Amino acid sequence: MIWEATIYIIASYLIGSIPTGYIIAKKLKGIDIREHGSGNVGATNVKRVVGSKAGLATLILDCLKGFIPVSIAMAIFRPPVDPYQLVPVLSAIAVVLGHSKSIYIGFSGGKSVITSLGVFLALEPLAALISALVAISVIKMTRYVSLGSMIGAILLPTLVWVFHRPLSHLIVTTLTGLYIIYLHRSNIKRLVQHQENQL
Repeated sequence: MIWEATIYIIASYLIGSIPTGYIIAKKLKGIDIREHGSGNVGATNVKRVVGSKAGLATLILDCLKGFIPVSIAMAIFRPPVDPYQLVPVLSAIAVVLGHSKSIYIGFSGGKSVITSLGVFLALEPLAALISALVAISVIKMTRYVSLGSMIGAILLPTLVWVFHRPLSHLIVTTLTGLYIIYLHRSNIKRLVQHQENQL
């Protein structure tokens, strides 16, 4: 169990590390997306620099690379094999870290919002869906992707707590939410200074 779990968590990190936005920009435009726009490899910057279709493809793939590993972990390491569902939770953390600190591109990466959405659609589908809908509403009203993302990141663990979900799920959603806000610290500064780019 321990060896299988360790291998699976490492594999989750490697899957999360796949830099989809970087690959798409390189294939379609021959550019390093990190050198253009905001310098981020996520869907928003790919959309701005490469185009809407490329941005949508990045969004879908980033979401899937979070959803698939965690879904498989929940199927393989279900009780009684893993009574506390620790492997799916650790797999979720590994995927998110992989996206933001990709081993394939020098431990750089995106801000993990869409990959986290994929992760929690597998782990906490109802809370993740509600958080995503609220985030989308905020983005539509303000045109600030970063603001909507951070509000969604804060709302998710709140909903997990309200729904009385497992403690491990509350911990991982809280840690991920705090991590996403940390990754958006430059966006927070620009929002305060009214210099943030709108969608």
